[in-house]
Amino acid sequence: MANFPAPPSPRTRVRRLPERGAYDRDTVYAILDAAFLCHVGFCSEQGPVVIPTAYGRRGDLVFLHGSAASHMLRSLERGVEVCLTVTLLDGLVLARSVFHHSMNYRSVMVFGRAEVVSEEAAKLAALEVITNQIAPGRWSEARPPDARELKATLVLALPLQEASAKIRTGPPKDEAADYGLPVWAGVIPARTQFAAPEPDPRLPAGIPASASALSRTSPRWQAARRTGSGRRAGTGALPRSRRK
Repeated sequence: MANFPAPPSPRTRVRRLPERGAYDRDTVYAILDAAFLCHVGFCSEQGPVVIPTAYGRRGDLVFLHGSAASHMLRSLERGVEVCLTVTLLDGLVLARSVFHHSMNYRSVMVFGRAEVVSEEAAKLAALEVITNQIAPGRWSEARPPDARELKATLVLALPLQEASAKIRTGPPKDEAADYGLPVWAGVIPARTQFAAPEPDPRLPAGIPASASALSRTSPRWQAARRTGSGRRAGTGALPRSRRK
């Protein structure tokens, strides 16, 4: 969308430790592209709901999908306000005082209203984006959805018109008087690690693990996730250290 990045809105402006906030396209893209699981919050007839689900990003759109009977997607289809969040945990920050314990993280928050993707070609393209965000290259390896499966699937697009990032990096920041305490302090790094693919018991002999099955175990992907470098144009390095 032409109006992203935009000045932070009252909802996206980071007020608590504002130096950790970022509103530029490259930072938001880099965090979104380093993950594939988000949490979607909205208000339903029964009250507030937060649901974890897969997503994919292309340009200034985040795509969601699921069963056409999904309560979440049906609610979003009606135009209710949605809040989508993505968080990457990078480490536990252990300080000398309990008060200053923290976490290193990269996160994105998106507000808006989702739109239905109904045209068949656009719907297939959105599903390809989601599939490849989970397992890069998988769309070209597996059978695409047939007409029945496509009809049973609802796809929504959430514009990145109102989005912000919040990031913390670096060691703990203790009170000056506490630095002399005989207490270990520092960071315990956290990383997502995928193990070797495990074949389906019904897989015929002689079929090796595909490129998409191996994609998440590659050192290149692990490095990209740690640094926040994206897979597509528009991603870039994250801002400098933000400490508590």
